[in-house]
Amino acid sequence: MSKAIVELSHPISDGMLTYPGLPEPRVTTHIARDRSALIDMTYEIARIDTVGKTGTFIDAPFHFHAEGADIAELPLERLFNVPIVMIRAMGTRVVGPDVLGDPARLWGKAVLVHTGWSARWGSSEYRGPGHPYLVGEVADALVAANVALVGIDSLDVDDTSLPTRPCHHTLLGAGIPIIEQLTNLDAVPDTGARLVALPAPVRGMGSFPIRAVAWTDSSVFG
Repeated sequence: MSKAIVELSHPISDGMLTYPGLPEPRVTTHIARDRSALIDMTYEIARIDTVGKTGTFIDAPFHFHAEGADIAELPLERLFNVPIVMIRAMGTRVVGPDVLGDPARLWGKAVLVHTGWSARWGSSEYRGPGHPYLVGEVADALVAANVALVGIDSLDVDDTSLPTRPCHHTLLGAGIPIIEQLTNLDAVPDTGARLVALPAPVRGMGSFPIRAVAWTDSSVFG
């Protein structure tokens, strides 16, 4: 049976803008091809210097809770082949619990919130305080619905113009990972797709870039 695969991650490139207040990633060459004759072949080894919140990234409970799971300890069942439920919130800056619908449909799912904000990726507006976000009551409802993880195609699930981060505290406190800065959510059907969102299993980190993809039978897309 044929499958359709949707890329949900922004690529990471040298010097790109990332989360406000954090340094840009540096992607450089550690060993160039013209130095590789030592083993009678050419090869290249690059290096990257970046913070965890770069590109499309996942937050583990350790990000906000010292006793919580770090990136390496995230349960694979929350990250691999997880059924997706899409929440459509296009044109909505303040996303409230009314958009979630019947909580029963969210049980054990990857809940991805589509705001359309990813169209502004790379701009100063994308990183500004006007980005869409979830109110704290949404996080409470998602915890009660026992979701596997929560993602959004905006800068942050919380309102970054305020000093509080209620969604991060609540979701991560319940062991629910958060994916931020997703893209292409318009290409994911409301139901029927599955998510793979895997970071490198780095110990001692609370956030890390991921390659996130959604896959589904091509017939779902019509």
